[in-house]
Amino acid sequence: MTRILGISGSLRRDSHNTSLLRAAAEAASPEVDLELHDGLKEVPPYDEDDDVHPRPASVARLNQAIANADAVLFSTPEYNASIPGQLKNVLDWVSRPVATNALRNKPVAVVGASTGAFGAVWAQAELRKVLAALGARVLDLELPVPHAHTRFDEGELTDEEIRAGLVDAIAALAAEVRQDEHVTAAA
Repeated sequence: MTRILGISGSLRRDSHNTSLLRAAAEAASPEVDLELHDGLKEVPPYDEDDDVHPRPASVARLNQAIANADAVLFSTPEYNASIPGQLKNVLDWVSRPVATNALRNKPVAVVGASTGAFGAVWAQAELRKVLAALGARVLDLELPVPHAHTRFDEGELTDEEIRAGLVDAIAALAAEVRQDEHVTAAA
């Protein structure tokens, strides 16, 4: 079983990005368990003075969830042509210590939804850049969901093309995990 952690960069209760991750969990094959992490709102602002052990409970839970996952699927909205501040804040916490952070060498993929015409493509590019800087293995895929308010009905994804893109993204993450397992077994 491949364990994928879904992290939405939106804190909004009726978030299109959280709905996108729920749709991904529903679209996942039976060999994939996609679990959503919902604790971003509880993570305090990063301050190096507070980065001591034990870490804040919300940070420790997130780090453990990432460490327990085989891969991570991020879904980000676009705020002012970039990623939301709370998502960046969470990544600042997770990135410490740099050499051994929970995302280092972890397969990750980025998707995104926005109500605008471009489907959060800039935010997705920014998030891939940040994740690569942390040492994550960022898959080269993009799934923009433009006009997200027209793609969902009461939180349910209604766009079959987007659903197919989610299936492809999950399959790519699972294939990356299987490749890791094959390399590890051969070593």
